[in-house]
Amino acid sequence: MKFRAAINDNVSWITQVIHSSAKQGAHAILFPECAVTGYNCDFTRIPRSEVGAALETIASAARTERCYVLVGSPTFYGRKRFNSLVVFDPQGREVFRYSKIHLTARDTRFFTPGNTLAYFRLAGVPCTALICHERRYPELVRLPVMLGAQIVFHPNAGLDSLSVSKSKRHGRDGIAVRAFENEVYYAFANSVSSQGNGLWSAGDSKIVAPDTRVLALANNRDEAVIQAELDLSLAGRRYARDALLWPLFLRGPWKAMMTACKRQLSRNFMVAR
Repeated sequence: MKFRAAINDNVSWITQVIHSSAKQGAHAILFPECAVTGYNCDFTRIPRSEVGAALETIASAARTERCYVLVGSPTFYGRKRFNSLVVFDPQGREVFRYSKIHLTARDTRFFTPGNTLAYFRLAGVPCTALICHERRYPELVRLPVMLGAQIVFHPNAGLDSLSVSKSKRHGRDGIAVRAFENEVYYAFANSVSSQGNGLWSAGDSKIVAPDTRVLALANNRDEAVIQAELDLSLAGRRYARDALLWPLFLRGPWKAMMTACKRQLSRNFMVAR
């Protein structure tokens, strides 16, 4: 996705993609980090009401097309602003919201860190998510996979110098490794091309299988929509399940950690815009 300057223009593209992708048989559609607003912007100047209206429009498109939509957006709770992934079901209802835990230095100027791992279901399939910079924190994938997640959704918005952006292209991003070491599917949706002020995003949106095969790959220049059919019988989570059992001395601590993750999930699902 190439971010537009205006929220309405971003939302127009997002809803067009929802309609066209659903007609091609898509059941779940992932958009990049902060797809509603764009990422290289001053979030303090964006009205809460405008973001809320945008999310309502996206929810309506999900309801019309009877599909799941996962979209990056700023969200609000009280006076706090979060960098979130909002999940809508085929009835247009918000069923989960994950807020970025590990913020970049730039994020900290605008956002409050989240305090709950991502764990939710799409059509009964356990899933998890992380946002952009969080690829550096493997526990954000491993812990939800231990809970049962079979698909990882990763919205991203690159904001790098051109040289750094080029270094991330063509799969040099660790995503295939994360899919393999957890034996899960991994969907990565990135912004692409110039982001303004001499900053770039590497693109390379991709869908990766548990055995590291790249099932679909976008390039690093053009806006594109990619699609793949997932055989969930291959997402067996073997290595995460093994880690729960061995070594023996960690079984108790792992069990306690799973309990803590579930408790925090039950406390922290907030539906507020």
